[in-house]
Amino acid sequence: MGEPKPTTPHDKEIDMSRPPVALSIAGTDPSGGAGVHADLKTFTALRAYGTSVITALVAQNTHGVSRVYGIDTDFVSDQFDSVLTDMPVDATKTGMLGTRQLVEMVAERAGRGGLGFLVVDPVMVATSGHRLLEEDAVDAVRTLMVPAAHVITPNLPEAALLLGDDVEPAHDLDTMRYQARELIERGARGVLVKGGHGEGDEVLDVLALNDGTDVTLTEYRHQRITTPNTHGTGCTLSAAITALAARQALEGTLDVPEVVGTALDYLARALESGKDWTLSLDPNGAHGPVDHMVTIPTP
Repeated sequence: MGEPKPTTPHDKEIDMSRPPVALSIAGTDPSGGAGVHADLKTFTALRAYGTSVITALVAQNTHGVSRVYGIDTDFVSDQFDSVLTDMPVDATKTGMLGTRQLVEMVAERAGRGGLGFLVVDPVMVATSGHRLLEEDAVDAVRTLMVPAAHVITPNLPEAALLLGDDVEPAHDLDTMRYQARELIERGARGVLVKGGHGEGDEVLDVLALNDGTDVTLTEYRHQRITTPNTHGTGCTLSAAITALAARQALEGTLDVPEVVGTALDYLARALESGKDWTLSLDPNGAHGPVDHMVTIPTP
């Protein structure tokens, strides 16, 4: 007989007559590593039923983004109606929104309710340098999406940009703490400042939560994994938070620091499992995906 498998929070039994429902509002990635494709894989891996609203068609792969084709705002609205009139959404994440019009529409939808626990991944610039958010939409993200979210998940450059055009990205833990608190001051209820763009052997992440009377900080540390396969890590992490929040929300036991910690652990295992993958036909300069299915046993 083999050794018993360790249990984790996502191993709990779920009443599958009404599984947790997670919604991804994001662009596509035909190579499967980021965007709505990564989100749906992550939802499945963490045992949430995945739904989606597609905001843009993106031609990208492990070498970068070559073209973005925006979806008409009215059609995005129709996708919202298709999901929200039929599915009981427990948690939602936003990824690439692209334009000010889409940011305003998603914020308005959030104000109506029906999105559940809202995670905002403020996707602004691809790792390749391709801009994924129009310049006039940045202020709309700051003023509309940040206050609408239960948790925002900026990386170090995004956290700085959300605070102002002239703010430098954090280079140490104290500045990460300061910027997380500053984003709370700007109206965020929860902020996860991600340290993946930092340096050193450890990755440090800082979660700030506002409970209405006080701001609490939780810090997470993971060993930095040396790998070129980091495509879609931000999408994957925010999707993991969304899936786990959907599960806990349905159970009536939502614990945000626990959800974030479990999601970060999942991402660390997905990075480790896929660190040696070579998927690209031209591996020179390629940044492959993580192993989204790391939680699913091999048949």
